[in-house]
Amino acid sequence: MDMNDHFHEECGIFGAYSPADYDVARDAYYALYALQHRGQESCGIVVNEDGIFHSHKDLGQVSMVFSSEELARYPKGRIAVGHVRYGTTGANNRNNCQPMEVNHQKGKMALAHNGNISNAFELRRELELSGAIFHSTSDTEIIAYILTRERLKCPSIEEAVINAMPYLEGAYSIAVMSAAKLIIARDPHGFRPLCFGQKADGTYIAASETCALEAVGARYIRDVEPGEVVVFSDGGVQSVREHCGTKRHSICIFEYIYFARPDSVIEGVPVHAARLKAGEILARTYPVIADVVVGVPDSGLDAALGYARYSGVPYGIGFIKNKYIGRTFISPSQDERASGVRIKLNPVRSTVEGKRVILVDDSIVRGTTSGRIVRLLREAGAKEIHVRISSPPFISPCYYGTDIDTKENLVACQHSLTEIAKMIGADSLGYLPIDSLSELVGHNGYCHACFSGQYDTAVPENTSKERFERPLSESGTGEA
Repeated sequence: MDMNDHFHEECGIFGAYSPADYDVARDAYYALYALQHRGQESCGIVVNEDGIFHSHKDLGQVSMVFSSEELARYPKGRIAVGHVRYGTTGANNRNNCQPMEVNHQKGKMALAHNGNISNAFELRRELELSGAIFHSTSDTEIIAYILTRERLKCPSIEEAVINAMPYLEGAYSIAVMSAAKLIIARDPHGFRPLCFGQKADGTYIAASETCALEAVGARYIRDVEPGEVVVFSDGGVQSVREHCGTKRHSICIFEYIYFARPDSVIEGVPVHAARLKAGEILARTYPVIADVVVGVPDSGLDAALGYARYSGVPYGIGFIKNKYIGRTFISPSQDERASGVRIKLNPVRSTVEGKRVILVDDSIVRGTTSGRIVRLLREAGAKEIHVRISSPPFISPCYYGTDIDTKENLVACQHSLTEIAKMIGADSLGYLPIDSLSELVGHNGYCHACFSGQYDTAVPENTSKERFERPLSESGTGEA
């Protein structure tokens, strides 16, 4: 499938704080493996051994970057941070791998970040004009600079995090490791998820999703509140809520529809249950006489099951997804495109042949991938194909972590519902109604800007993912 026609995952972060030295790198490895769906471009782990940082990070998935020999090189330690990346700011190169490490006058720091700083362009311009030299093109380094600047002015790393937060706009869930502490924090809107739990040995584990806690045997304690800073140290666990309640609660609704793993629970809502509800709403809103409901793997499967349960139309396995294809898969040439789609996703002919099919997927971006999937079903003998999408139409760019930054990439901005159905070859098309999103999570405290154009922060001055790949002068912000 054309990866430009689908949303990429975001990033996943991990942190651990233990009362005693142990093989913390292995826990980080397992947790990052559980979070792999949030980013496949690069990954990294930094372990703190009595104030000495040991790190390894590189391009590729967790299994590619960390061999058993590489993990064995890590010493035992009490604190660690880890990261899996899909970059929404900055190119895919080793300089942008995380966690990012900083050596400053008061010590060391390692930082892992999930989100997107919407005022990053303005902040970086300000920092560069004051003499800062950047070694990456990621907005994470901007956070690191501001944290370091504040750390030099205050007595503790947690105060530095608290003081830095008002400078940062947009989405950020972060894990910060110093020589003696682990600090986790979430932006005041709470755009991106973050939670923590505890293992039987007393080790605290923080992660983007609960599935990562379970992967290392940690018991979930709670989510970090929007605007909250949580400090893990020898003094115990400290919560600072200075920035809590200062902004509208805006958890990204697409976490429930697509980004998160279905076995995770975000802010008390099981992701699987939210997707079942989306399918139920689709069945309620767009009923159709059909013989079978099928979902597009992976995030369309739960919604398809919800549609089937509510409508009474039987659920079927419509596609087999090749799970052995990673980022190293050789993309087919133009004349091999159809074969390339089949290698990644192939229909189960016995499920759809001669039948009226309801096809459930999580989203349509440009429409090209949806068209190919519908065509696969036609070639497998489907008599009718009724497409149901478990999200509303995308009509606006996202500035909080999703990699669509222009309306030109969004088919719903250029065509009507009828036109899109015709473009993708469907007999009918239905999207999740935007006014039903609150049913998925049970409240209205979510961000739906990509569906409505209503943003909770100022629209950024420069939105290109590669905006930091060029020198300052080429961006029109300085003299040549």
